[in-house]
Amino acid sequence: MELTRRSFLKLAGVTAAAASLTSVGYRKAAADPGERLRIRYTQEFHTICTFCGVGCGIICNVRDGVIVNAEGDPDHPVNEGTLCSKGSSISNVSYTFDEKGKPRPNPKRLTDVLYRAPGSDSYEVKDWDWALDKIARRIKESRDRTHEATAMVDGEEVTVNRTKAIGWLGSAFCTGEENYLFHKMARAIGIVSMDHCARL
Repeated sequence: MELTRRSFLKLAGVTAAAASLTSVGYRKAAADPGERLRIRYTQEFHTICTFCGVGCGIICNVRDGVIVNAEGDPDHPVNEGTLCSKGSSISNVSYTFDEKGKPRPNPKRLTDVLYRAPGSDSYEVKDWDWALDKIARRIKESRDRTHEATAMVDGEEVTVNRTKAIGWLGSAFCTGEENYLFHKMARAIGIVSMDHCARL
């Protein structure tokens, strides 16, 4: 079959029309129409994503005080309905759902301190106060052992008051104000290696 200019334009027009109809939802639904919707009998809330600080809008469907579904807000000027992988999983952070759709605490979320002693092949559950004390002691010991008061810069000795043995990683779950205070604390200790986990 010889493809003329006119037939090519007709074919291109039909293809464009089919693509546009598909994008607006003119296609057979993949889900069973009798299937119960997860957002049935929920209350809808418009909120801002708690991760990373970009400020994406999220529509949360809440049932019995638990987020059962989260999706991007198409009317929000920042993300225009899209969500990254962290924002999409916001309903799974604290809760998971059984076969009947009932919420329950996520079994993969750790709630205890697990400590593995040097040379051990297993973890043991420890108290939170013990863990905080252990972390504080190790930070102080590392800082005291590796603290640099001065350094040579362009042949001149300058005051630096730093340690290169400790790194600081910010949290995408904290507010901007909390991360600001963490940053101030890390700088006061003398930490210069800092990063943030907001990137994917």
